[in-house]
Amino acid sequence: MNKTELTAAIAEQAGISKKDAEKALKAFTDVVADELKKGEKVQLVGFGTFEVVERKAREGRNPQTNEPMPIAASKAPKFKAGKALKDVVNE
Repeated sequence: MNKTELTAAIAEQAGISKKDAEKALKAFTDVVADELKKGEKVQLVGFGTFEVVERKAREGRNPQTNEPMPIAASKAPKFKAGKALKDVVNE
């Protein structure tokens, strides 16, 4: 399912226009991204948690030359599914 299909499904399920569903989806993704950027986490009880994890600097290898190369520390978004979502998926 892509963004267009998701927007259409939200509109149908909520009984709203596709334009309103698109606005709601954009607002949701913007708010989650802004909170993660601030280092906060977003918990949706029964669905899951969006959070940021810190990756330490490490040494990797260039696959073409097999020479060691440094990989800088970074932050990455992470989603952890909640129990209710896991139960629905495993039905």
